[in-house]
Amino acid sequence: MYEEYFTEEHQIFRASVRKFVEKEISPHIDRWEDEESFPVELYRRCAAEGFLGIGYPEAYGGTPCDRFMSIVYTEEMIRSGSVGLVAGLGSLNIAMPPVLHLGTEAQKQRFLVPVLKGAKIAALGITEPDAGSDVANIRTRALRDGDHYIVNGAKTFITSGCRANLLTAAVRTGEAGHKGISLLVIDSATPGFSVAKKIRKMGWNASDTAELAFVDCRVPAENLLGNEGQGFYGIMANFQGERLGLAVMAHAVAALALEKSICYAKNREAFGRPLSGFQVTRHKLVDMATQVEVAREFNYRIAARMEAGKDSVKEVSMAKNFACQVCDKVVYDAVQLHGGYGYARETLVERLYRDSRILSIGGGTTEIMKEIIGKATQL
Repeated sequence: MYEEYFTEEHQIFRASVRKFVEKEISPHIDRWEDEESFPVELYRRCAAEGFLGIGYPEAYGGTPCDRFMSIVYTEEMIRSGSVGLVAGLGSLNIAMPPVLHLGTEAQKQRFLVPVLKGAKIAALGITEPDAGSDVANIRTRALRDGDHYIVNGAKTFITSGCRANLLTAAVRTGEAGHKGISLLVIDSATPGFSVAKKIRKMGWNASDTAELAFVDCRVPAENLLGNEGQGFYGIMANFQGERLGLAVMAHAVAALALEKSICYAKNREAFGRPLSGFQVTRHKLVDMATQVEVAREFNYRIAARMEAGKDSVKEVSMAKNFACQVCDKVVYDAVQLHGGYGYARETLVERLYRDSRILSIGGGTTEIMKEIIGKATQL
């Protein structure tokens, strides 16, 4: 199935990731969720398998491949049952693309190489207490002072922020609006940098999320990515890949919830027969399966467009919205089908229900996606 998207090489890689998940992650995931963290060593293990470097040039320790290899990785990692774990391990994929595309060779060696080795953890710092989807309104200020920038401000909802070694941060170096935004890589060891608090969340428990503070942080000017004022474009260029990644997460979560629901419906009896023996249950499962199939196929189609180099801003926004809507509906129905068990922490669909809620918020909210789609279709 989906032969037009996945080759034999993709399938071999899928089996490799699935084996890794079954051996290295699944036996521990419930404990990691309860502890709201996972071992830092897991970054190194994933790096050794080539997972962290998927899509990055070999010259920096990456694993060159097409976009569908990343999709395979995401789908199989989601089978661990913890979307937070996948997000935490994958924070480099929103933090490092600006380094790859805007950075100098020296910056790539300093920042990208150790991250792909699993030796350092990278996070992206854009969202602020007063600026979320309105990226052009960020207030964190970076003032030039000789060979340094003095950074003051705050970031919030930063995935991997509690233990990140490197933060690719959007800062204001110039005028109001998007033209005054630049990107700086800030080392967490910089005096004045602090984790103001760890944010406890509804879901994504295995992923640490932080509010960060900058008080007179002296950041070397050589950590500026590109030129001053290029930050907004670096951020926007990154968003298409991030939004596709979230859309893939959404269809993968929905597919896992469907799989668990089918299994439960076949084995759980009511009134002397399996739940799957009732037409109302079968029809609900059919609706869930149809929604998952359409969302997955549309995501694959948009990935193919992007892989072909076609501009897909409108389409990837549609894919993210649709896949997240499908995921919300499917996990809701999965909990309903499981009855009281669906509300219990011991049941996977309960976690998937909580983990799925952030997908339509992160990477640009549903409402922002609609604005993008509206402009693209000249509404």
